[in-house]
Amino acid sequence: MEMEERTALERINQCEKGHVLLAALMLIVLLGIAGMTSLFLASQDGPGVSAMREDSVAQQLADGAADMVMSWFHDPSSTPTAIAGLLAKRQGDLASGPSFFDATGRSQFIGTIDRPDIFLRASNPADDQVLNQPPSGLFTSLRGLGRILAVKVYGPLQPGLLSTVEVTAATIGPRPITRTVQLQLGALSIPAVRAAVQAGQSLGIPQSGGASPVLVHWGDQRVLGDLAVQRVEDLVLKSSSAPVTGQSYDQMLSVQDRWTEYWIGGMVSVIAPPPGQGANPPLADNVHLQQYPTPGVRLDQWDYDSLKKLALRWGTYYRLDRMGQLHPQGASDSDQGVTPAAALESQAVGASHGLVFIDTVDGQRPQADNLGTLLLDTDYVEGLLVVQGHVVLRPRASGKSVPALSPSPPGAQSLGTRVPVQLSGIHFNGLLYAVGAIRIERSARLYGAVMAGQSVTTIGTGDVIEIWYNADLAQGLFRGLPVVYRAPGTWMAKY
Repeated sequence: MEMEERTALERINQCEKGHVLLAALMLIVLLGIAGMTSLFLASQDGPGVSAMREDSVAQQLADGAADMVMSWFHDPSSTPTAIAGLLAKRQGDLASGPSFFDATGRSQFIGTIDRPDIFLRASNPADDQVLNQPPSGLFTSLRGLGRILAVKVYGPLQPGLLSTVEVTAATIGPRPITRTVQLQLGALSIPAVRAAVQAGQSLGIPQSGGASPVLVHWGDQRVLGDLAVQRVEDLVLKSSSAPVTGQSYDQMLSVQDRWTEYWIGGMVSVIAPPPGQGANPPLADNVHLQQYPTPGVRLDQWDYDSLKKLALRWGTYYRLDRMGQLHPQGASDSDQGVTPAAALESQAVGASHGLVFIDTVDGQRPQADNLGTLLLDTDYVEGLLVVQGHVVLRPRASGKSVPALSPSPPGAQSLGTRVPVQLSGIHFNGLLYAVGAIRIERSARLYGAVMAGQSVTTIGTGDVIEIWYNADLAQGLFRGLPVVYRAPGTWMAKY
């Protein structure tokens, strides 16, 4: 009996071992099949991954070229002559300055996809030079990855926008891929600034020590009221032979400039006139009196609502309290605010704040009772400072050395006709706008322009603000603000 049980157990063990072996063999077969399948799929996935990479490169090339087109709008010096038609679309307007839109709000770009306003093709050697051989920038490093085949700029597909940009690019390789990117451009509407100084009231008062504290190079003075000067010689004489330098007038042998004109709504009073000539002696031909109300002193209008909206989207917004502190947008009532120096100081030339909108004390449109006073006791500020209140200028240091370009000679618009000049001791680089008054408590130098809804005054004899006008402002070119921008939701890849 024991012998039979032992034999049966051995047979059972052998059977179990056979099952285990069989299972192992089946597992080995299955793993082998899985491995072979993985190898097969991997061999098939290589071309797919490569194609996806090539597709991505093609789209990035096209997208980068679209950005290059946008840069042509912002920097006229880099705009190729082959597409000068881009900037030619920006027509001058007597009321608001250059604009890409006509009086009805219609874009100057009116072409279609079949007949675009601008069409560059790589098959044209001159166009290929523009598209694929720029001396610097994106395509210097990406030249080996692909080429731009075509660029089209034509009318917008949506009302209110500026234009459509369509770029076609192709990769370089054994299996090149071509892709087209299309996007819409919008344009900011911001008035040009066409004079170095604009004042809504008088400059200076006709009494001892009451002369205007404003000195201007390279641009006009526009004063809605009267202008008071100490001597006739203090009025800048316009002369085509005047030197184009960064010298102050007190460093020059004679007070002369090539561009300055005076447009005065009332009269010019000379506090210390030449003997025997009375209070109103003869003045130079570049001094134009009694311009208001007819024909009128044309002051550029910067609307409160539109500038505020622009700053909330593209710039920086502060509310000014009655203690002179600044509160950023969205700050709570318990916020203590920051000092103007902490918020607005620029540490280096080129560190522009862009558009900075400083609101009234209650955040409502400016009235006589809601204007605060902003104290600028900084060394150097760079940007477009729009203050819905009064401004006190009290620079605390010597300023910075700033590269500048003179205006073009009368009748010439080429960038090459502008003289490069290094200006020293500049405290403000950009636009200083105050809806109220501007008071000078320490002499200051500015490259750009000044606009005051009221007057520009000083607290003491000898404190002046000396201004070199930046002619870019007359073209609506403001550092830190885009001329054009990608309209949200308009980018698409076309296959």
